[in-house]
Amino acid sequence: MKAEVKWLGGRAFEGTPDSGHSVIMDSSPAFGGEDRGVRPMELLLLGMGGCTSIDVMNILEKSRQDVSGCVAEISADRADEDPKVFVRIHVHFKVTGRNVEAKRVERAIELSAEKYCSASIMLGKTAEITHDFEIIESD
Repeated sequence: MKAEVKWLGGRAFEGTPDSGHSVIMDSSPAFGGEDRGVRPMELLLLGMGGCTSIDVMNILEKSRQDVSGCVAEISADRADEDPKVFVRIHVHFKVTGRNVEAKRVERAIELSAEKYCSASIMLGKTAEITHDFEIIESD
């Protein structure tokens, strides 16, 4: 895997990985940025959220759960001192569907966290990562 990060001026950068899908990153105005894109640390959380969500949906589909929606709400705390790494991350999954089994959702989250989600496992080296979920019955 390769990526390129190109300076756009100020504190803004455009990141482009092998896939070709670019993302703009910038710092906040308090740190000299112009708020032109996501913060790099926000991008880490989004990456982890995407990684684990993809896993959970794959596992639920393979276990034949009738899922019509999945939202991962992520909250995180960072260290007070530099480097301000993530120290706590919590992921709350909202899974919508018909007759979705709680034990299947719990197992999907567990498998993602412990075996499949590279981003979660990597961030778990510095942060305590917790999960919970709710199931929303659809019509």
